[in-house]
Amino acid sequence: MPASLLIVEDEEPLQVLLTYNLQAEGFRVRATGTGDDVDVLVREEPPDLIILDWMLPGLSGIEVCRRLRAREETRDVPVIMLTARGEESERVRGLSTGADDYVVKPFSVPELIARVHSILRRSNPDAVAERLEVGDIELNRKTRRVRRQERDVDLSPTEYRLLEHLMQNPGRVYSREQLLDAVWGHDIYVDERTVDVHVGRLRKLLNKGRRSDPIRTVRGVGYSFDDRFGAC
Repeated sequence: MPASLLIVEDEEPLQVLLTYNLQAEGFRVRATGTGDDVDVLVREEPPDLIILDWMLPGLSGIEVCRRLRAREETRDVPVIMLTARGEESERVRGLSTGADDYVVKPFSVPELIARVHSILRRSNPDAVAERLEVGDIELNRKTRRVRRQERDVDLSPTEYRLLEHLMQNPGRVYSREQLLDAVWGHDIYVDERTVDVHVGRLRKLLNKGRRSDPIRTVRGVGYSFDDRFGAC
């Protein structure tokens, strides 16, 4: 199961930017623009890491962090604090509240992603595994290469993200709507038939010279990556 991230950021353009880039890294991402929603979201699905803005409408990021650290169920969840406050005293305050890292705006998105990976490697190493292997298919997240029985499979960025998402949970059935949200993003309008087109292309590339098809169509529902497919 890929790592689950919760973004708490009220600047919508930044929230969208972070969501898109972190999903492209293979993370499962939820986002909210207010600290008041955090408790409910965390209880629904405990995240592996929280990216938390300092200045939020309603409950502040500092208070959210305090409450997370006060509860036994969430005291160990890593928190990266985002803030426009760059003074040393403010950084100390944020870290003393319980944040694991502190990033000053404006910041580099690749740098933030690197910090996310670094913290997760310490707190939840299985969530950032470099390689996914199911049957005779191997996906390398570091090199973004896909191989099937020692043959390179050249995929477009969208096909790669689609395959990665399906391989993360072999056997799980995803609806077209779920795949659209995970691969294309919540805020991008794409017709559900687009999923069928990309699945067809992905199948053609993966199954070249093979009789077995790892992608299973579930009539009336969507698609699944079959964890029992053969290597023929």
